[in-house]
Amino acid sequence: MERITIKNFGPIKNGFVDINKVTLFCGPQGSGKSTVAKLISTFAWLEKSLVRGENTIKDFEKTGVFKNQFLSYHRLENYTGIENAEIEYKGSAYSFIFSKKGSLSIKEIQTEYELPQIMYIPAERNFVSYFRKPNEIKSLDRSLTDFLTEFDNSKELLKTPYELPFNDIKLEYDRLNDNINVTNGQYKLRLSHAASGFQSVIPVFLVSQYLSKIVQEQHSEKPQMSVDERKRFLKEWESIREQKSLTDEQKQLMIQSLSSKFRKTAFINIVEEPEQNLFPVSQITLVNELLKIVNLGNGHNKLIMTTHSPYILSALTIAVQGKYLSIKIEGNKNSEKLLSRLSGVVPLDSCVGIEDVSIYQIDYETGSIQALPKTSGVPSDDNYLNSLLDKGNVQFDWLLEIEEDL
Repeated sequence: MERITIKNFGPIKNGFVDINKVTLFCGPQGSGKSTVAKLISTFAWLEKSLVRGENTIKDFEKTGVFKNQFLSYHRLENYTGIENAEIEYKGSAYSFIFSKKGSLSIKEIQTEYELPQIMYIPAERNFVSYFRKPNEIKSLDRSLTDFLTEFDNSKELLKTPYELPFNDIKLEYDRLNDNINVTNGQYKLRLSHAASGFQSVIPVFLVSQYLSKIVQEQHSEKPQMSVDERKRFLKEWESIREQKSLTDEQKQLMIQSLSSKFRKTAFINIVEEPEQNLFPVSQITLVNELLKIVNLGNGHNKLIMTTHSPYILSALTIAVQGKYLSIKIEGNKNSEKLLSRLSGVVPLDSCVGIEDVSIYQIDYETGSIQALPKTSGVPSDDNYLNSLLDKGNVQFDWLLEIEEDL
């Protein structure tokens, strides 16, 4: 399991995160949830680039490169206290240490590595419904530009009307005008004219579905290499072929290993505030759809989310309890009936084991990262978001007491 340790970077003063199959960050605005998610995204990309051979360790260890070139991708390069920051990321193939002096040191780790498709879905995603092509928003975040690129690619899913799991809504793609239309049979609107909730959720849903599909296809079939990838592959392949000391079998194994560098076998989906502009029921529906995606493939997909919403946390808790019950139901004489009842509460393909879920609270005042404990096989109810709901109930009780004294 990958781990990131952060000290004195932006709002984060001290803490570490074990990056699980599903990892959730909650806390007040400005506490550092997105900071942690963006750092995970950055280091995961660096590791991927090294494995693919696009860059060398020396490329990344040059003074100032990490700060000026890679932290700037998510606009983290000017965070307060960066000169005192210490960050350590331990991946599957490489470990990285960013020191107080601003230098990055890298060591290779000899473990199994699944080449990922990495997608960071920013909170500013509502903008994409107003732009058609990435070059129209060059002045904005590079992460948003990359997201728009994948959103543009995801239109391939709309060759026929595409049904969404929200409000009986379908998507239609007008190729002539390059517009996505939202329709329920009674009305049809361009996405840019639709409700803010649709402008938020549709890009998340389409991009996640599209990239997941790409990874699944590459995992099951031979992927088509880009021109540059093919050049590098042929160069390394020629080097292996010319080694006379190797047997044909050894050469074949090495070439197979080489090919695996260019095949994506995992999907790391990082979603900021999936609840954005959504009604609670739709928040839960979206979480279930994202969990379905993380459950696909060979078991190496990851879902990382940041949230302010208790409904997101509740949906994740229900998915965990659903997994526990689905396992317990196996072998029961009424299993078919019980599973049918269970699927009426939570989709079975959205369920996830408690061992695959990590939830972290970030304290705004102390800048610390704390793992949410697990109670009786589910995430604890004693958490930041639930405490805010309890506070509201207590305040309402106080108002009732005041009314009684009138």
